Amino acid sequence: MASHTARRRTLARLPSGVEIDTTVHHYGDGDPTVYVQAAQHGREINGTAVLRRLHEELLETPLSGTVVAVPVADPLTFDRVSYTTPEGFDSVNPNMNRCWPGREDGTLHERMAATLWEEAGAADYVVDLHTGSRSMETHTVYLQGDDDCRRLAEAFGTELLLAEPAGEDAEAEWDARDFGGKFRVAATREGIPAITPELAHNKELVEDAIQTGVAGVRRVLREVGVLTDAEPVPDWDGTRARNHLGRVQASASGLFQPATDLTLGDEVSEGETVGEVFDPTTYERLQTATVDRDGLVYSVAREATVTAGQTLVGVATRL
Repeated sequence: MASHTARRRTLARLPSGVEIDTTVHHYGDGDPTVYVQAAQHGREINGTAVLRRLHEELLETPLSGTVVAVPVADPLTFDRVSYTTPEGFDSVNPNMNRCWPGREDGTLHERMAATLWEEAGAADYVVDLHTGSRSMETHTVYLQGDDDCRRLAEAFGTELLLAEPAGEDAEAEWDARDFGGKFRVAATREGIPAITPELAHNKELVEDAIQTGVAGVRRVLREVGVLTDAEPVPDWDGTRARNHLGRVQASASGLFQPATDLTLGDEVSEGETVGEVFDPTTYERLQTATVDRDGLVYSVAREATVTAGQTLVGVATRL
């Protein structure tokens, strides 16, 4: 039986004095420590269900180390079923996953991140559970070129792994999207191996996604020696690709109609048409969407109303 504590932490305070609280669970004691959080973006709730499902198992299993679990990392976005907070809460950093490791005297999200960083920054490993859209291939993101991060990603076990560049290896788009403030990036900069699994489906609890997350966290705990049962971590045998730099974007606002035969996991070639954007009132075709590189389709916008600059199709380049 592992020891367990559940402690409410005040992440920040609203202007009215209302405290923004969350619960931090500690299981076991000793080294190594694995920090796992979910719902940094409030509509991404399957990770929260993963930690709930693991709770009883962690209570009943002897642990050779410590698990720190935060099922709701951002209560503000969770309560609003949103990706970011309204301008009134944090106009500078509306996305909590762009301001890690935070600042104690910073904006609301920076203060929230700084409080959680007291837990995460002391860990040996980090798992940041996220949830993609209904039309995104389940995958795990890790720092390209970092063997420890790759080992964690392979242990988590999704079929698709996306390696994300950083620092001098990152292209201009990476900096333009402010990825340097991501939680996972902040952890790796401090020498803490970290991964970001993207489970399927926003806004709804999906059993397949929950099971994938439970199995993945369990395998990570085995890989690093926190779980020491006899079940081995299976060898990973999937697809590895480069992340985030092959987006097909909308050049105009309108309605997006994907190509009828376009599905997740498809191999596409440079110049291939993946859909079109048209004006809903004049019926004019505004854009024939094509890919700019050979690669693997891992996301497709299925909500038809799109705005200029929005990602229509995500294409990852095989490594």
